[in-house]
Formats: sequence, structure tokens, C-alpha cells
Amino acid sequence: MKKETKRYYFDYAATTPLDKRVLEAMMPYFSDTYGNPSSIHSFGEEANEAVEKARGIIAGYIGALQTEIYFTSSATESNNWALKGIASANKKKGNRIIISPIEHHCVLNTAKWLSQNGFDVVEAKVNSEGFVDPKELKKLINPQTILVSIMHSNNEIGTIEPIAEIGKICKEKGIYFHTDAAQSYGKMPLDVNELNVDLLTASSHKIYGPKGVALLYIRKGLVIDPLLHGGGQERDKRSSTLNVPGIVGFGKATELCSEEMEKESKRQTALRDEIIDFALKNIPNTHLNGPKDNRLCNNINLRFDFIEGESLLMDLDSYGIAVSTSSACSSPKLEPSHVLIACGIPKEAAHGSIRISIGRFTTKKDVEYFLKTLEKSVKKLREMSPLNAKNR
Repeated sequence: MKKETKRYYFDYAATTPLDKRVLEAMMPYFSDTYGNPSSIHSFGEEANEAVEKARGIIAGYIGALQTEIYFTSSATESNNWALKGIASANKKKGNRIIISPIEHHCVLNTAKWLSQNGFDVVEAKVNSEGFVDPKELKKLINPQTILVSIMHSNNEIGTIEPIAEIGKICKEKGIYFHTDAAQSYGKMPLDVNELNVDLLTASSHKIYGPKGVALLYIRKGLVIDPLLHGGGQERDKRSSTLNVPGIVGFGKATELCSEEMEKESKRQTALRDEIIDFALKNIPNTHLNGPKDNRLCNNINLRFDFIEGESLLMDLDSYGIAVSTSSACSSPKLEPSHVLIACGIPKEAAHGSIRISIGRFTTKKDVEYFLKTLEKSVKKLREMSPLNAKNR
């Protein structure tokens, strides 16, 4: 029999394993406490209590009111709802929507759909490290602007955007402001009031919770149309029977992240910097995509000259190491990352990039093995690569 290779997971930005403590909290709600939280009998009341407890934990973490948290099935749904719901409810006020070119595909494609349906979608450019300039964004605002949507942190290159400053501009102009915080939620402190946001997206499976549950924070008094119509759950804004076990898990995952955040952020930042520093120092013709500072604690995106990122991903996988070539939703596509292209990196160079993301269960020994293997793999692939001038 073939000896099974130990596996090393360096793709936490795509999804995270379910924390056993989260699973333990969820288990009773699969078979013991199984009522529909919309029902008024005792079975339903028990389920509803669990949902509201989770809603309270999440609201507390982001400084929101409990009634401002709405549960959805995914960050994709939340982002679709934020953009389409605001556009639909406020089209009499105007039709301009501002986004950045490095948003997740669910925002980009929603914005594209809106542009095909009468809305004026414009993009605020980013610099070489992926930062939006608030002053330049301000110039795009006109009397027809109804919404700005800029992600809190980028899923590919880890850039943490100046959200509070952008939010302040939107607040002064009376424009709704949405941020996709799926990557930063649970990794750093978030306060919707300090950030000046009206809507915020987050997802459970990015923080060691279950897949299939996410949230949209909607500031009290905001005018937004529902995306889903049905039985009127979630205060008539998001119809669908609530995923009680998932919501309980999301609440528990948020609680754990909040309690362990300071310690984990420092630990992961040290491992992140160890990977970046080693690669730049020991592997020639290697470049860091995105900023060195103002970057997510668990994100590393490296570009290697003379090789393809896809080839490197597959070679690392043969050693039991999982990384990605761009965002998880589009990594099977052999197109260069839209994020790197927006940052001004040429297509040929962008193809040589991989994203490495660490998490709660990444150890120093894992990193040591990864770096040793990465150096060896890059050297091997360069010796074979037709892109290498030596091989021409």
C-alpha cells in the first residue's frame, strides 16, 4: 500500500475546518432541539432562543443592535442583497453605485448585473498594493450616487482598506456604505459605528464555523428591499426557514474568535511574516503581492518569476500542501487574478502567483515544512520552465 502523505492546509482564506467546540455547540440542534424558530409552541421557542443568543453574540462583536443582524445562507447572498436591495429601494434617488475593481466576484458580478439593468456602476481605482484612495473615491461621487461598496480586506492579497475614512465621506454625503468583511471578521476588532458602515457582510465558514450560514448587518432605519420573498422571516426582510444549527455554530465561532483574537492575531502575524521574509530572502526573483503592513494577519500572496502558479500549486499538492492561485471561487480558471491585474501587475507575472493563508491550527512546524518544500519546489519548476531564459 502507498504510504499516505501528511496533509498541510495553507488555504484558510478559502474556508476553515469546523472547530470541534463549534460542532459540540451545534449538535443538540440537529436532533434534540429541532423546532422551527418561527413556531410559537415550546419547540419553536427553544430554537428561537438559540438563534437570538447567537444573534446577540454577533451583534456584540461588531457593535450593532441585535435587531440589525440578519442571517443569510452565504456571503454571496449577503452581498447580492446589499447591492440589489439598496439599488431597488433607492432607484428614485439615483442610480450610481461605486465599487472597487478588486472586490470578490459576487460583488463584481452583482454590480455587472445592475449595470445591465439601468444602474451606473463605476470603479474606484486601487494602487499597486490594492488600496483605494478615499480622496479619489470622493471625486466619483455625484448627486445620483446611492451606494458605495468597498471590501474591508481583500481575499487574495490581504489589503485592509481605509474603511472608516471612506465611510465618513459617505456619511457626510448621505450615501449608503456597504463593506464585505468576510475575510476580516473574526480576525480583528470590527465596530460598525467606528467604521461608519451601513451594511456589513460576514460568513461563518471563514471563522471555523459551518458552511451555509452568513449575515448581513443592516443599520436601523436603512431603506432596503428584500432579495427573497416568502414567509416573512427575519423581520420581513429575508424569508426562509432559519438554519438553527448553522446559526448556533456561527454564534459560537464568533464567540471563540472574539475571545482568542488578540493572542491568535499576534501568533499568525509572526508566522505570516516568517513566510514572507524567508521567501523574499531565500528564493530569488520572488515578490510580495499586496502591502507588508495593513495586511490581514493570515494572508501571504507571493509571485515567483519564470514559473506558473498553477504548476507550483500542483507540485506543492503532491507534497500534501494546499495553497491557492487566487480566490477559491475562481482558482480552477486559468485566468490571471483580476485583483493582481487591477494592481498593475502584468498578466504574465500575475500567473506566477500563489496565495498562502494560515489559521488557528497552523503550527510553526507546519510552516517550517512548507518553507522547505516551497524552496525546493520553486527551484525544481524553474529548472524545467520554458519561461526561464536559461532554458531557452
